Amino acid sequence: METQEQYKARILALVEGKDSLTVQRETVKELAKLIAGIPADKLRQRPAPDRWSVAEILAHLSETEIVSSWRYRQMIEHDGTPLPSYDQDLWEALGEYSSRDAEKSLQVFQSLREANLRMFARLSPEQWQRHGVHAERGHMSVADLARQVAGHDTNHIEQIRKAVAP
Repeated sequence: METQEQYKARILALVEGKDSLTVQRETVKELAKLIAGIPADKLRQRPAPDRWSVAEILAHLSETEIVSSWRYRQMIEHDGTPLPSYDQDLWEALGEYSSRDAEKSLQVFQSLREANLRMFARLSPEQWQRHGVHAERGHMSVADLARQVAGHDTNHIEQIRKAVAP
């Protein structure tokens, strides 16, 4: 099992040398391209019993964007705010990710991501440095979270790329 430190290092390595906002702007287009023309049953097929399907990953991305949206705004509004972790497996069960339509999850993700990108365009340099204290990852600025989200996107894009490969 990967530790929080290992996870953070792995995710950040995926976007080393890349602009986090460019990665975030391109994610929806990349995801749409990857799933275009793929039958729904293939998108719901798990690669292994303990691994999420493409449809489940897209549902996860849409709900992760909800969490990120809230965290960004809390840090900007309340510098130094505590940022609780969440149980992604519980969210998956509560949200019945396995029953979700991949296209609809992508649409939700796109709407939430666009709202965050609009917000980012208006942030001052000081607002980018406002921070929170994540329960598992410690001190994290708005810029740090944006970088981690970009790495998270990249990680899941690669999983989806492998899942839909012929």
